[in-house]
Amino acid sequence: MEQENLQRFRFLIKIARFWRRFRDKFAAALDVSTDRKVELYVELSKSATLRDVVYWLQIIFSAGIATLGLIQNSSAVIIGAMLISPLMGPILSSGLSLASGDLILAFRSAANVFLASFAAIMFATILVAFLPFKDLQPEIVARTSPNLIDLVIALFSGAIGSIATCRQVRGVVTSIPGVAIAVALMPPLCVVGFGIGLIGFNSEVGLSTAAGGALLFLTNLVAITFTAMIVFILLRIDTAKVREKVELWKSTDRENLFWRKLISNFPTLERARQIRSFSLRLLMILLPLLLISIPLSRSYANLRDQISAKQAKNEIEAAVRREWKPYAEGSEGNVRSYLDELRVDVKGDQIELFLRVFDNVGYTQAERTEFVRRVAEALKRDPENISLQLVEIPTSAREQFSPVIETTPTPLTILQTQNLFLQEVGSAIEQMELPQPAQMIDYSIGIRPDRVTNFQINYLSPRDIENDGKALLLTEMRRRLSIPNLSLSFNRISSEVEEISFRRNSPELEQASQDLLRSAAASLQAHPALRLRVMIRTVDSNEELTNERMEAVKRILIEEYKVSEERLATGIVEGEDLPDTFQIFLRR
Repeated sequence: MEQENLQRFRFLIKIARFWRRFRDKFAAALDVSTDRKVELYVELSKSATLRDVVYWLQIIFSAGIATLGLIQNSSAVIIGAMLISPLMGPILSSGLSLASGDLILAFRSAANVFLASFAAIMFATILVAFLPFKDLQPEIVARTSPNLIDLVIALFSGAIGSIATCRQVRGVVTSIPGVAIAVALMPPLCVVGFGIGLIGFNSEVGLSTAAGGALLFLTNLVAITFTAMIVFILLRIDTAKVREKVELWKSTDRENLFWRKLISNFPTLERARQIRSFSLRLLMILLPLLLISIPLSRSYANLRDQISAKQAKNEIEAAVRREWKPYAEGSEGNVRSYLDELRVDVKGDQIELFLRVFDNVGYTQAERTEFVRRVAEALKRDPENISLQLVEIPTSAREQFSPVIETTPTPLTILQTQNLFLQEVGSAIEQMELPQPAQMIDYSIGIRPDRVTNFQINYLSPRDIENDGKALLLTEMRRRLSIPNLSLSFNRISSEVEEISFRRNSPELEQASQDLLRSAAASLQAHPALRLRVMIRTVDSNEELTNERMEAVKRILIEEYKVSEERLATGIVEGEDLPDTFQIFLRR
């Protein structure tokens, strides 16, 4: 037993000696003298002051620059705010206080960081409140979802920032601007202010924006403090000679004397003025570091899922483009079509493909079905889970729109002029994209009594298109068709899930549900591109009644309202809390 204890003791001695040798080599590598350590201690202590007017001006001005840069989505302006970086000094002094166990310096640094952060947030909030535009720019959104990668960046940046502060040589000093940009302490605080200023207009978005910015700032704060503490410990900045000279400076510094007098009013704090326990100091910084890692890990997992989804989407797009090549080639080596736009939307097992092509010869339904089959085979998916929306723009019609100079102009008949006009209109409308989530179904053209050409756009969406969106679409149509006296009207077909109900223990629909089905059937009759999905819930394991209800719905739609069975997608779902529903959807 004694032999085992002796071996353990020798092992601990070896670890202690290794740690001391490592610290000595690290301090020697940085070539930091005792006088430089004292100077560094004093400089960082002074950076945690509350009396420096220039420091507070830097806080306010950098917050203003960062806020305006975020709102303008200007990376250059935001980088300018980063370079000021007034918070770097107090945060490094926080790490120094933990490395040296200086409680007074810890209070000074904490008070400085808290008040400076509060001032920056409040100034940013005031700016946002007075500015007329409050859009979430990409530069703002990019700072609302920090993850573990941001934590690692902050750890590295805090380490090099501490080293750059300790050793004043050319190579390290030139890295300080890069450290300030990498850490970016001020922009996250301004994102918090932006979120608070947004709460009055959109509380949910404002709170989530403020919370994301606060998490990023805390990540940088804790990580820099931790790495600064480690660097200063390795530097052996708390040697007896350094302490002696620093204490001599403290006895003449008015701000330090103020904090010492304030702490003396609390006997417990007075006794703990020098935190000697290294384990306690390490725990004080490791605990918040671990707590912050929890939400950062979740954000990292979400980022990983997004990247995986993006990669899967890219694979689908590559397969679609590869399988489309044979369809783009016509007979005798001629080009039949050109793929202008490709969009892929993946929803679970379902893949929705949108292709917009310029073609010389239209594609038949059989060709479309074969293309879907080939894509499904390439992706090893079920063709039933792939839907295709193919928008064809005839290039031959487009060529007819170009002015042709003839020696002897041939006048067009009224029918020819009308056909050319309709082709031009069709091309313009098919290229027009409605604001998401609206999907165009079809359109109609009419001439009002005041001789204004009116286009009615029928679209599928859970909500109406905003007035601003309608105005933009009208302006775009007038520009494309060169028709100043043109108007647009919009007819929305709801794509929301509608609930239907049956009479108790009966396949007969309630009257209100019959009215809903009648309205849906009218929409299907008016717009051939629409389909209807009907989902019936199982009734207490009564399969017969469930089937009767499904047949009753089909009978109403097919027999009474003359809806083709091919345009119906039916299914039976299990679950006590699930209602019987139907939904109109678009599938070309």
